[in-house]
Amino acid sequence: MLQSIHIQNYALIDRLDIDFTSGFSVITGETGAGKSIILGAIGLLLGQRADVKAIKNGASKCVVEAKFRIATYDMEAFFEENDIEYEPEECIIRRELSANGKSRAFINDTPASLAQMKVLGERLIDVHSQHQNLLLNKEGFQLNILDILAQDDKQLADYHRLYTTYKQVSRELEEFIAQAEKSRQDEDYIRFQLEQLEDADLKEGEQTSLEQEAETLSHAEDIKAGLYKAGQLIDGDESGGLSLVKEAMQTLQSVSRVYTPAQEWGERLNSCYIELKDISREISGAQEEIEFNPARLDFVNERLNLIYNLQQKHRVDSVEALIELTDKYRNQLNTITSFDETIAKLNKRKEDLYAQVLAQAAVLTECRSRSARQIEEQMQALLIPLGMPNVRFAVEMTTRKEPDAKGMDSVTFLFSANKNGTLQNVASIASGGEIARVMLSLKAMIAGAVKLPTIIFDEIDTGVSGSIAEKMALIMQDMGKQNRQVISITHLPQIAARGIAHYKVYKEDTETGTNSHIRLLTREERVREIANMLSGSTLTEAALNNARALLGFN
Repeated sequence: MLQSIHIQNYALIDRLDIDFTSGFSVITGETGAGKSIILGAIGLLLGQRADVKAIKNGASKCVVEAKFRIATYDMEAFFEENDIEYEPEECIIRRELSANGKSRAFINDTPASLAQMKVLGERLIDVHSQHQNLLLNKEGFQLNILDILAQDDKQLADYHRLYTTYKQVSRELEEFIAQAEKSRQDEDYIRFQLEQLEDADLKEGEQTSLEQEAETLSHAEDIKAGLYKAGQLIDGDESGGLSLVKEAMQTLQSVSRVYTPAQEWGERLNSCYIELKDISREISGAQEEIEFNPARLDFVNERLNLIYNLQQKHRVDSVEALIELTDKYRNQLNTITSFDETIAKLNKRKEDLYAQVLAQAAVLTECRSRSARQIEEQMQALLIPLGMPNVRFAVEMTTRKEPDAKGMDSVTFLFSANKNGTLQNVASIASGGEIARVMLSLKAMIAGAVKLPTIIFDEIDTGVSGSIAEKMALIMQDMGKQNRQVISITHLPQIAARGIAHYKVYKEDTETGTNSHIRLLTREERVREIANMLSGSTLTEAALNNARALLGFN
């Protein structure tokens, strides 16, 4: 439950510290005294958008902090999942807003995101303001209430998992069909390009080899003449290099008997002689191999022209890149030919999932139908004592043409306050006071189904008075007995008198400006406050006695 709130430099609040009690409490005060300001500050703790205009004039930042006791509400999992220290006896939520627009949030002094704050806040406080009555005409709101009261979280989670998978497979199928359409339009082009590349029968390293061969064939006569000349210089007639080296080697051998260094030189020349003989043989062999072959040169040039044209056409610079492109086109064609098989598989998967979605939607419908009948009975029991003896309330469930994220059910709350009246959408025909009573009854039912520590009603009594207001107060009082904290902001003395604790919001003018305050009233102050609510600013003894009677202080 909410234990205390600290507000500093927010709107008309300079500094406010207030402790709250368990059970049913009330807050009263003149219009414009600051009740909505306090609710706005609480909204910051629930992750709502911050506005720098809310910072009190002259202040650099505002701070809103609340302490909660959450020991009995099974929230430890949230703190473990978000790596935040769990403090069951004193959970502290703080929001800071700076004048420069920066906003910071903390949970137990750990920096937190607004998303985390919103998730935790929704499990700690439910603020029911007057504008929420307008939600009654929203089908999603009515369906959400039905799900809460049906307590079908598991069935809804199972359905949502199936529905999400079904929609994902549906999107994949649509995208694949679109891709297949486009690919089939390109199929002829891809097939033509592939056939041209496959006909070329390209080999890695082929271009370099052909370019070298073309050079050789183009200069065959020059190469052959050069090799012949080189061969003659090495191993020609008696003036050839081999003959001269051999003669020099023999001369050195003849003097090596009398001059020792000549022996080493002779051996070295012998090595040169052997090397020259090898070179001579290789040149001779190459000379025989090289010949001018116009037919081969034409073939090589045609082959190179084919490669160059393909490279230019496909904007690549190597045979290897053309081979990669061939593989790519081949894979694309294989994919195109397998489209029908893949589409058939996806269609089958989609149909199977659709059947599972409908089956789980039927489970949801059954849960909701059972809950709908219970809601009708409970709403009848709650509304009749609230001044509607002829009330009828029904939950109409119709089937959608196609499932959506919530199932196959369309839900409408039907209402009639008059005898023999026609049941119609509650938001369309109910008056303001009737809607307030319907919403309070729904909230009372929800409170019984959900472990919500704190519920704040902001003038839910609009449009009612007298004994009806008192009976609404009794419902809120009963809600506050169920290990829950209920706070009602009210202008009605019948409701204010039922609170265990009574807080008053008021404004005070000072030299520096106007400040809003809130304080817990004493026994006698409660009598005077409720007397004022009964008779206005002029207190009479009758009003005071009436206030004491309402409070049970006689």
